[in-house]
Amino acid sequence: MDRTVIAYVIYLAVSIGLTIWVARTLSRNGRIFLADVLHGNEKLADAVNHLLVVGFYLVNLGFVALYLSDDGTVVDTRGIFEALSTKLGVVLLVLGVMHLANVYVLNKIRRRGVMEREQLPPVAPQGWAAPPAEA
Repeated sequence: MDRTVIAYVIYLAVSIGLTIWVARTLSRNGRIFLADVLHGNEKLADAVNHLLVVGFYLVNLGFVALYLSDDGTVVDTRGIFEALSTKLGVVLLVLGVMHLANVYVLNKIRRRGVMEREQLPPVAPQGWAAPPAEA
C-alpha cells in the first residue's frame, strides 16, 4: 500500500474519532447549559442540543473531507508523520474554534435570558403606596 494512502487512512481515523469524541462531550455537558439557557425546558434543550450536534458533525466532517487531499506524495515514514501532524493540527484548531464559537453564542443567549429575568419583579405590583404625610 502506498504511504500516502496510509497517511490518509490514519488521518481519517483520527480526525473522525476526535470529531465524535468532541461532539459527544459537548452534547453531554452542553445539555445542562442549554436547559439553563432555555429556562428549564428540557424537551427544547434536547432538541437544540441535537441540532447543534448535527451541525457540528456536518461542518467538521465536511472540513476533514475537504482537507484530505495533499499536494505532494508521502515518500517515507517521516513524511507520514509530517503530513499527519499538519493535517491533525489544523483539524484540532478547527474543532477548538467551533467549540469556542458554540460556547460564545450560548453564553450570549444565556446572559440575555438572565438580564430579562432580572428585569421582572419577583412579585407583581399591587398598587401605589401613598406618600408619607408631612408633619
